[in-house]
Amino acid sequence: MSAIYIWIETENGAAAAASWEALGAGKLLADACDVPLTAVIFGANAAALAADAGANGAAKAIICEDATLSAYRLEPYAALLTRLVQDGAPRAVIAAATQRGRELIAACAADTDMPMLPEALSLSVDGDAITAERAAYSGKVLSDVSAAAATVFITVRPRAFKPNTPQSGAAAEVTMVSPALSEDQIAVKIEAFEPAVGTVNLSDAAIIVSGGRGMANNPKAPPADAADPAVWKAQDGFANVLTPLAEALGAAVGASRAAVDAGYISYAHQVGQTGKTVAPDLYIACGISGAIQHQAGMRSSKVIVAINKDAEAPIFKMARFGLVGDLYQIVPALTAAARKRFNK
Repeated sequence: MSAIYIWIETENGAAAAASWEALGAGKLLADACDVPLTAVIFGANAAALAADAGANGAAKAIICEDATLSAYRLEPYAALLTRLVQDGAPRAVIAAATQRGRELIAACAADTDMPMLPEALSLSVDGDAITAERAAYSGKVLSDVSAAAATVFITVRPRAFKPNTPQSGAAAEVTMVSPALSEDQIAVKIEAFEPAVGTVNLSDAAIIVSGGRGMANNPKAPPADAADPAVWKAQDGFANVLTPLAEALGAAVGASRAAVDAGYISYAHQVGQTGKTVAPDLYIACGISGAIQHQAGMRSSKVIVAINKDAEAPIFKMARFGLVGDLYQIVPALTAAARKRFNK
């Protein structure tokens, strides 16, 4: 029980924003357990990122810049992290609950036969046990799950924890290690990367402006050659009404499943039980009724603003602020106010 390990996820030599939040969660445990906070960084630019980790609260850093770790692959990453855990016996290993973080932490928990606490919203320590607060039943219930073991593996939900305040001049004690697998021992090979086109980073967004089925109520007349007038109206609304508000606020554009299924916008924007789970500081729901499946994906938002013609829409029950009216009148007014406020 020598430390709290935090896996810092990287892409092209840069750290994922959610990893600094995981470092913030780790500091809470490290302080409670009175053990060092240790950043674990694999791949290109690991030494520079170790310096960043030191400035962000890590007392130590374990790094490996071997070529086999230059791009994420589960085999070499899990083999090395498992070896580090077996050698160092940390109190806990934490990663952000991203796709890679969930995969890596689950694999290492299985390899070491240790318990895992996924999707933690808060963490606490009571004696030998670490307790995580988790959402259950589509976010309608919060439950506490505890584990007491030599090492507990944990993933923390993005935006559930605050990053540590950077300290100028702080530095981590760096230890360099060798990889656990050589290239000829790794079955998965990476031949090339294809840049993603049109992807939307909803998980890290601080503000999200989302549209739903009500986007089809656009009063704008569709062109005569429109295959489906309702779809054209909604697509025009997303492009020319919601997107300007998002740009004025520095927000991402989201959507309900109903809007995606109807062809108004691509699946990459979908928020909900079958889409992305988000927890922004501000979530603006436009023309979204608030079905339970959608609530499951955005319930953790700090402030929810609902705009809907139907005063009885379920979304108003969870919104801090509600505006009953036509989104095609309200949203342009909000956009104009935001542009004036932020000089855009």
